[in-house]
Amino acid sequence: MVTFHGTPPTYLTLDPLEAAGVRHAFTTRHHGSFAARPGQPFGDDAAPAALTGLGLDAPAVRYARQVHGTACLVADDARPGLVGEGDALLTTRPRLPLAVFTADCLSIVVVDPDRRALAVAHAGWRGTVAGLAGGLVEALVRHTGARADRLQAGIGPSIGPCCYEVDAPVIDPLRAAFPADWARWARPQAPGKWWLDLWQANADQLVAAGVPPDAVANPRLCTACGSDLFFSYRREGRGGSLAALACLD
Repeated sequence: MVTFHGTPPTYLTLDPLEAAGVRHAFTTRHHGSFAARPGQPFGDDAAPAALTGLGLDAPAVRYARQVHGTACLVADDARPGLVGEGDALLTTRPRLPLAVFTADCLSIVVVDPDRRALAVAHAGWRGTVAGLAGGLVEALVRHTGARADRLQAGIGPSIGPCCYEVDAPVIDPLRAAFPADWARWARPQAPGKWWLDLWQANADQLVAAGVPPDAVANPRLCTACGSDLFFSYRREGRGGSLAALACLD
């Protein structure tokens, strides 16, 4: 399912997204940190390995000011660079690259290969509680005419249930938002503490929105465990940032 690129690997791709016609890259720490370029993450030297591998120019990338919300921005007519404030972007234009940035949160890529519609999203626990993954599917259907049952989705490296310990301020709103589902995603660890599976929560939300279960590719690569490959806010504090890049072929 996963192909690593470079020695050491600077980015990885998911085979199902490749098969669906999506050029994409989930960067590693060997690619360098995008947090080191505030306000201008894609300058002339900003993503040479991943973007060169994709055959794209860095200055063409569209991205958003991420706020842990659910807004999905249409990037088709936006100028390159910062599109606006939100946590998801969509396009129907080929070779228009989209990006989101993470350092434990999930990056999600969703495509309708028949309609040629693509979306990317950044989802932490707040976005998960707010149902961002399901909203991403709805936005694709509403704005592009995509069909949920044709979608292929991929989940990038992020903190896993092995390392993501949370407490009541996270679990209480999750329980309120998903009373029938939250217990499948949260495993008790100690009194008032749980291990939270953001991978499963977001995969389940995609499926609930109509994505076929076997069309959600999730390599379950934990950023907190994989210190040799990934940056992790939970493990390292503020510092490095990864990117998920995607465009229609």
